[in-house]
Amino acid sequence: MKVRGFEVVKGYEDKDIHIPVRKTAHSAGYDVEAAEDIVIPKYYPGIKPTLIPTGLKAYCMEDECFLLLNRSSGPKKGFLLANSVGLVDSDYYGNADNDGHFYFAYFNCSDHDIEVKKGDVIGQVVFQKYLVTDCDQASGVRCGGFGSTDIKK
Repeated sequence: MKVRGFEVVKGYEDKDIHIPVRKTAHSAGYDVEAAEDIVIPKYYPGIKPTLIPTGLKAYCMEDECFLLLNRSSGPKKGFLLANSVGLVDSDYYGNADNDGHFYFAYFNCSDHDIEVKKGDVIGQVVFQKYLVTDCDQASGVRCGGFGSTDIKK
C-alpha cells in the first residue's frame, strides 16, 4: 500500500524529472527541482506570479496534505512565494484537470530577472497531518485542479 511519495506527472515521463529527496536524516523538507528553464521577471505592481513547473505530483494519506515552502536561501536570492505557503490537499493527486501537477508560484523581489534552470532546487515539500473539528461534515469531492475549490456534492 502506498502511503506518501512523489511521481512524475503525465507529459513529463521522458524529461528526466528527479524525485525529491531529503538531504539529511533529520531534514523535514524534500528538495524539489524545476522541471524546465524559466525566467522570473523582476517585480512591478500588477505582475502575476510566475508558476514554476515541477513535473511532479505527490500522494499522501486522506488525513494529510503537503506544504510547498521556500528554501531558507530563497529570499536572499529574490524568491518570494506568492502565497507564502502552498497547501495541497490529498485529493489533488491525479485530478482530471492536470494529473495533480504541483507548481511553485514565485515573485522576484530582486532588481533583475532571475533565470531558473531545469534541475535547480526551487523549494521544499513537507508532508503534514491535519485535524478536523468534532462537528466537521465535509463530504464534497474535488472536481478541479490548480487553485480549485470546485466540489461535487
